[in-house]
Amino acid sequence: MKKFILITGASGAIGQAIALKLANRGYSLYLHYNQNQEAIQNLIHNLEAFDGEYIPIMADLSLPNGYQQLASQVFSLDGIVHNAGHSLYGLLQELAEEDTAKLLQVSVTTPLLLTKALVPKLIAKKEGAIIVVSSIWGQTGAAFEVAYSTVKGAQISFAKALSKELAPSGIRVNAVAPGAVETPMLSGFSPDELSAVREEIPLSRLGTPGDIANGVDFLLSEESSYITGHVLAINGGWYI
Repeated sequence: MKKFILITGASGAIGQAIALKLANRGYSLYLHYNQNQEAIQNLIHNLEAFDGEYIPIMADLSLPNGYQQLASQVFSLDGIVHNAGHSLYGLLQELAEEDTAKLLQVSVTTPLLLTKALVPKLIAKKEGAIIVVSSIWGQTGAAFEVAYSTVKGAQISFAKALSKELAPSGIRVNAVAPGAVETPMLSGFSPDELSAVREEIPLSRLGTPGDIANGVDFLLSEESSYITGHVLAINGGWYI
């Protein structure tokens, strides 16, 4: 019997890596995206090498009703990977209210309400797993990323609290906290700035989307069946 995992933000670099990893594990996937339809089509083409069912779902999770549009297209479900999100750089006093509200909606309100809408499907099976892709800045905070650090910290609290609520139903909830990862999110940094970041990381390299996918895969698998409420730091020793 096929097992279905929902991945939000599946068109991004980390989302695609997670999809490929889970497809290789034998999962079927709901692949959420908003605007990057071409990336999703290319991803589904790459997934054809595996023997699953891959269903694209378009929804704007920055809208108050975006989660409903997504949830209405999800049927059989065995797990959720909350991966959708975006960065927001700048001094706190210079942040636009509209940008801050959008960040909160995508990263906090929507995951909470989407989980509320979908979790009965997992409770009915008395098993399942939920993974939240947070950030190192949700653990320790970053200057010039106060709003981003805030929502990522909220995601970690969400995962920890929900893990206690859903454990009696056999559902595990965990988070991963990536450090600096080689994705378009780092495109605004100069080569010198990226080199300085590498020098701060004990393993002397940036992470890859595959590194994050490996962590998500582990937390969804039976190998982690006694782990819940945990934040898996994937940062090369940058913050421990």
